Amino acid sequence: MNLDELRALLARHARPDMTTAVEGVLVSKAEHADPPSPSMSGTVLALIAQGAKRIALGDRVYEYRAGQYLLASVDMPITGHFTEASPDRPALGFGLVLHPTTVAELLLQAAPGDLPPDSGTPSGMAVSDAPDELVDAVIRLLRLLDRPRDLAVLAPLLKREILWRLITGEQGAVVRQLGLADSSLAHVARAVRWIRDHYAQPFRVEDVARLSGMSVSAFYRNFQAVTAMSPIQFQKQIRLQEARLLLATHPNDVTTVGHRVGYDSPSQFSREYRRQFGAPPSQDAARLRGSAPGASPALA
Repeated sequence: MNLDELRALLARHARPDMTTAVEGVLVSKAEHADPPSPSMSGTVLALIAQGAKRIALGDRVYEYRAGQYLLASVDMPITGHFTEASPDRPALGFGLVLHPTTVAELLLQAAPGDLPPDSGTPSGMAVSDAPDELVDAVIRLLRLLDRPRDLAVLAPLLKREILWRLITGEQGAVVRQLGLADSSLAHVARAVRWIRDHYAQPFRVEDVARLSGMSVSAFYRNFQAVTAMSPIQFQKQIRLQEARLLLATHPNDVTTVGHRVGYDSPSQFSREYRRQFGAPPSQDAARLRGSAPGASPALA
């Protein structure tokens, strides 16, 4: 596995906003092992070339380091941080945003028997060792950042190769489910989007299950399998993350922020906020005045 060249390419092309000249390709560089911060995972491949990261999703904890990758097939509320990063040896990572339509196209092109049958509902997040073929494809894609003439033609081909390596790899079921319109993960993703769009509103699990096209028992079971949370717990995570973002810009309006994200009781808001972030809203807001909380995907 040629991680040396991968590290050099990532270090050369890292930007503060993580973007590159290739749509959906991210490059991350972190020089400090900062405290855990909340964010949304995005639907992403995150490959680490140097350093290590820890992510908490519900009651599950995922750790991955140089030569390993993380897959997130549903955009979920997470808490994460680099555990190994320093100015002398920064954490370096590659990210690729995963799109259901592209996954579906590759699945349709695959010959019968090329893919193993899927069984059950996979978790929405998984970690694996990166095979040499995957790392090689990532390196060839990053080399194109130094060859602008070749970028438009070859980058889409290499992105598809990377996706194919994922689809046929150890965690292929996680990615394949992303491209199947009738998969359990697709139904859960529909519910996740609805909850994210209506997080401040109370809801009945029965109604969201019907919206997602599943029975209540199947919906609850599959939602828990994918997100490591119940639907109500998921909504609470979204509410608290949105509250923290609002408090970064409205630190003196705690009661209004709590109400905006769906809390009728200021005491309940303060209690749950403190449990999540380790400090009451007003104290945490004072800390946030200098910098906004993390809102980057699993790569960052």
